[in-house]
Amino acid sequence: MRALQIAAAGMTAQQMRVEVISNNLANMNTTGYNARRAEFADLHYQQMARPGTINASDGTVLPTGVQLGLGVRASSVSMMLAQGALAATGGDLDVAIEGQGYLEVTLPDGRPAYTRDGGLKLTGDGLIVTADGYPVAPDITIPRDARSVSINAEGEVYAYFNDRVDAEFLGQFTLSGFSNPKGLEAIGSNLFVETAASGPSVIATPGQDGLGMLRQGYLEDSSVDPVREVTDLIEAQRGYELNSKVISAADQMLGAMVQIR
Repeated sequence: MRALQIAAAGMTAQQMRVEVISNNLANMNTTGYNARRAEFADLHYQQMARPGTINASDGTVLPTGVQLGLGVRASSVSMMLAQGALAATGGDLDVAIEGQGYLEVTLPDGRPAYTRDGGLKLTGDGLIVTADGYPVAPDITIPRDARSVSINAEGEVYAYFNDRVDAEFLGQFTLSGFSNPKGLEAIGSNLFVETAASGPSVIATPGQDGLGMLRQGYLEDSSVDPVREVTDLIEAQRGYELNSKVISAADQMLGAMVQIR
C-alpha cells in the first residue's frame, strides 16, 4: 500500500521543517543570523496511464492520464536574506553592516571565511579579530596607547591618543559581496565559506559596488521573526499529525483486508 510510504515521507518532511524552525528560534538572539526556510518538492510519479496516450482506434487521447504521486522530498534549506534591526551598543569595535556584504576573516588554515557578526575584539597585540579569535581582513592593529577608535561608514579606522590632536589612520575594512549569497556554506560560529553556487567573492570598500555601509557602535540583530516561526511550528505539527492519521487509516485498511475470509 503506497499510502504508508507516502505518509511516512510526509512525516519525515514535517520533522525536518520542525528542525529548521527550532534552529531559527534557537538563534533568535544570534548576531547577524538570517532565518532559514525548509523547501520541499514532490517525488517522482508512477505513470499508470500517461497523458496523451491513444485511448481508441479513432485516435482519441487521454487528456490527463493517471499519475500517482509517491510522496515528498526536501529540496533545500534556504537562507532568507533580510536586514536585521541595528541595536546600539556603544562599543568602539562593534560594527554593523547596513546593507549587503560580509566581513572577511582568515581561518586558522589560511582560508577566507565571511561573517556579518561585527562584534569585534582585540588580541593581546592589538590585532582586530572576531569573538573566536579569527583576524579580520585586512589586518588592522590598534596601538596599545590609543585612547579610542573611530570607524567611519566607509570602513576607515582611526585611533586617537592623549598626546596628539590629530587622529592616526590605521587601515580600512573592506566588504565582500556574492552574486548568490544563498549559496554560501555555513560552517558555524556565524561564518560562511564560498562555494561554486555562491560564486567568487567581490571585494570592495563599503558603499561601493552595491555593498552596504558600516555603522560603528551597533550590532545587527537576528532577522528571525518569533511570531512567524511559532505559527510555522504549529502548522508543521498539524501536518505531522495529519500524515500520522493517514498511516493509521492505511493500517486499518490493511487489517480489514487480512481479516477477509
